[in-house]
Amino acid sequence: MPRRQFSDFSLVRKEIADETDRVTGKTKQISPVPIHLSIYSPNVVNLTLIDLPGLTKVAVEGQPESIVQDIENMVRSYVEKPNCIILAISPANQDIATSDAIKLSREVDPAGDCTFGVLTKLDLMDKGTDALDVLEGRAYRLQHPWVGIVNRSQQDINKNVDMIAARRKEREYFATSPDYSHLANKMGSEYLAKLLSQHLESVIKARIPSITSLINKNIEELESELDHMGRPIAGDAGAQLYTILEMCRAFDKIFKEHLDGGRPGGDRIYGVFDNQLPAALRKLPFDRHLSIQSVKKMVSEADGYQPHLIAPEQGYRRLIEGSLNYFRGPAESSVDAVHFVLMELVRKSLGECQELKRFPSLEAAIAAAAYESLDRFKDESKKTVLRLVDMEASYLSVDFFRKLPQEVEKGGNPASTTVDRYAEGHFRRIASNVSSYVNMVSKGCGILSSWRG
Repeated sequence: MPRRQFSDFSLVRKEIADETDRVTGKTKQISPVPIHLSIYSPNVVNLTLIDLPGLTKVAVEGQPESIVQDIENMVRSYVEKPNCIILAISPANQDIATSDAIKLSREVDPAGDCTFGVLTKLDLMDKGTDALDVLEGRAYRLQHPWVGIVNRSQQDINKNVDMIAARRKEREYFATSPDYSHLANKMGSEYLAKLLSQHLESVIKARIPSITSLINKNIEELESELDHMGRPIAGDAGAQLYTILEMCRAFDKIFKEHLDGGRPGGDRIYGVFDNQLPAALRKLPFDRHLSIQSVKKMVSEADGYQPHLIAPEQGYRRLIEGSLNYFRGPAESSVDAVHFVLMELVRKSLGECQELKRFPSLEAAIAAAAYESLDRFKDESKKTVLRLVDMEASYLSVDFFRKLPQEVEKGGNPASTTVDRYAEGHFRRIASNVSSYVNMVSKGCGILSSWRG
């Protein structure tokens, strides 16, 4: 019953029993679900007490066979916590060597720093016996002193003896006991509560530096998380639009840094033109296209029934146009390569724009717009580069052709050109001239490459 208040302890006891029945179904089973009970009183210390079930050896009627291990696992889940204070409670009228509580506490807390030994039922011991060997640390020594307590008997509970009267009766027992009167000021539930409170205070003081460090670390983590979350979202449409534009500008800034330097990525575009394109051009079949047989055939076909007189202009045009048309494939591939790099840079830039992570829909919209634009630019760029190739192939440099007659004249007697135009050297010179022209065009486009004629 959350937030319900009780002032009668008998009603508290009844509610605990009722809640247990509600959870376990009025069986003898146990449940790991805790029952939370807050006690407000000037007579109690500020502690959290976890009342765990007692360890058992045998399952009774109505309990599963695993009850023994289930209870031990539940107890261990609490006492193994580093900040836990263990109250190892043992009855004084049983041999301390057989105490399951002491055995378990020794396993989880071998140094005994967190274990307090508590002896109950001192008033029920056989006459002529006492628990002084245990209480004074001779039978079993702990890091902290043993504390003996006397709880209410079943008869007291049946008579509804309240806790104030029970504590008074406990004090009287130790004060008048011939065995324990010399320890009366260090015995009883009130002393145990005081001892635990002092221990808790000392533990807190000892751990203040580590607690402070943990708090500071948590503050830094929360501040970092707040930074990643960004500023508060504006309420009006105008402010929201401004925020969206700011995020778009942040993405644009990071993308430009990748392109222009400062962030990795832009150098890959340079590599496309500096390495990939020249390598592709060097693999073009110019050796086959400008072989003696190919040149001779193309020049003859261009001349038709009227052989050229000085230089085969039409043959040159066909050879050069054919050579430059080979540029189309590498040019298109270069556009595709640059497009791929830019797509990767968009993805990378979006990942580095931390504030966008708060708004996955906006991030997806920016990505879609960027990819759509890059696809459109890719198609336009392909058309442009192919148009440039066609322009280079369609318009040949006049100066180049003006030099050809001069080259022929340098070779010897012009009258012999009618014979020379069928010689192998003549076609080799044509192939060399075409190769030089193609090299000139490629260098003019910023492409460093060479071919053998």
